[in-house]
This record gives sequence, structure tokens and C-alpha cells, in this order.
Amino acid sequence: MKATDAPSGTALAARLAGVRIVLVRPSHPGNIGAAARAMKVMGLTRLDLVVPGADRLDPQAVAMASGARDVLGAAREHASLGEALAGTVFSVALTARRRELAAECLWIRDAALLAAAQAGPAEVAFVFGNETRGLSNEDLSQCTHWSQIPADAGYSSLNLAAAVQVAAYEFRMAAAGPSAPPAIPDAGVPARHEEVAGLVDHLERAGLASGFLDPARPGRLVPRLRRLFGRAGLEREEVALLRGLLSALEKQKS
Repeated sequence: MKATDAPSGTALAARLAGVRIVLVRPSHPGNIGAAARAMKVMGLTRLDLVVPGADRLDPQAVAMASGARDVLGAAREHASLGEALAGTVFSVALTARRRELAAECLWIRDAALLAAAQAGPAEVAFVFGNETRGLSNEDLSQCTHWSQIPADAGYSSLNLAAAVQVAAYEFRMAAAGPSAPPAIPDAGVPARHEEVAGLVDHLERAGLASGFLDPARPGRLVPRLRRLFGRAGLEREEVALLRGLLSALEKQKS
């Protein structure tokens, strides 16, 4: 069965090109292949694999990919989630489990709308966990948002490729439709993942040097800062301002 193509155009193509599908520690080659097929049907081509436990070009993966061998062949492999998210300004972690996190959970449709508003000039990512263990809290803390797919409470487990298909569909609909939030003309440039990570590291060092943090008991400062900045949606200029302020305070103290 062929899916009905959504309206096309240069704006839609740019948004689709700005999306990464990130699979963290996938263990079954068939799921990697099926995820690639789900992506290609919706016009997504950027597949990133974090410490994969299976060969993306395994015969089973190629068979499940059907006509998406090109997506498999171009997939990038990474040693960490942070490496896979480098360059992104917006990332959504998909999980079926409720978490004790300060960040508010978004339904996938709402998350796709927010992602579509930034994709194109910037890069965004949808992050999926291992087939059996899902995403860890550490994985979630590295993403700016987390999301769930509405499902029956009695059986909410989706196959990895099925979850990718739902997210890819919702993103395409958000990117192609008139309901995508308009861009803010005077907004600054969104900060990249590695720039925000550098600010978090700088704050942690400053906290240790000032005595605010006990090296033996650092607490949960880093994950809380990640969630705070994820909600804030920092701009590059804001990251530079905060790091400049920290450097000035450190210099004055020394």
C-alpha cells in the first residue's frame, strides 16, 4: 500500500531534511531496517545509531528496510547519545513509561509541532530507546523534551519501528500543515546541544570551585540543569552571556 503524499515544497523539504531519528542501543537488525523504511515513507533520511547491538546492513535489516537501503547505508553510528545530538537545538525522547521528572511530558503530536517550527534552518531529533529497556533517565536528561504516544493503558508497548512510524508521520503532518507554529522573526539563534552541555559543565565546575557543591556529594545538579535549560530553549547569545558572567566571577574570585 502506498501512503498518500502530503503537500510538498521547498519549505517542507527543508524541514524534513532537518530531522534526525536516533536509535539508542538498538539490538535487533530487523527493527533497524523497519525503522529506516518507516522514515523513508515519510520523507526522512537521517538515521543515527548510538552503540548499536546489530549490524545495520545485516541481511534481516536490509530485508525489513525494503526500498530504504539508501537510508540504512547512510546511517551514522555514534559512541554516545551526546555525540548523536551534537548540532541539534531541539530533541524529543520517546518513552512509554511515566517518569519522575520535572519536565512536563508532551504528546507526540504536540512535540512534532514544536519540532516542525524549528526544523529546517536548525536540526531536531526524535530519540528512541532499546527494544527491551527503552531509554534511561540519563538519556532522557540529555534531550530537551520527552514525549509519549497515546496508547491503551492496559498495553502501551509499541514495537520500535512502529513508534518511529508514528513519530515520523506526526512530524510530516506538522511540517506540511498550516498548524505548524510560525517562526518568530526577531528570535535569536537556538543554542546547539554541545553549547548547552558546555554551559552545564561550566556551572558544575564553578559550583565545585566555589564550595556550593560538595565533590563527594554533587547531588542532582547536572540533570536538573539540563531539564531547566531544555524547558528554557536557550539561544546561543544567552549561553555566551551566562558563560561570560561565570568567567568574570571566577576571575574575580581568583
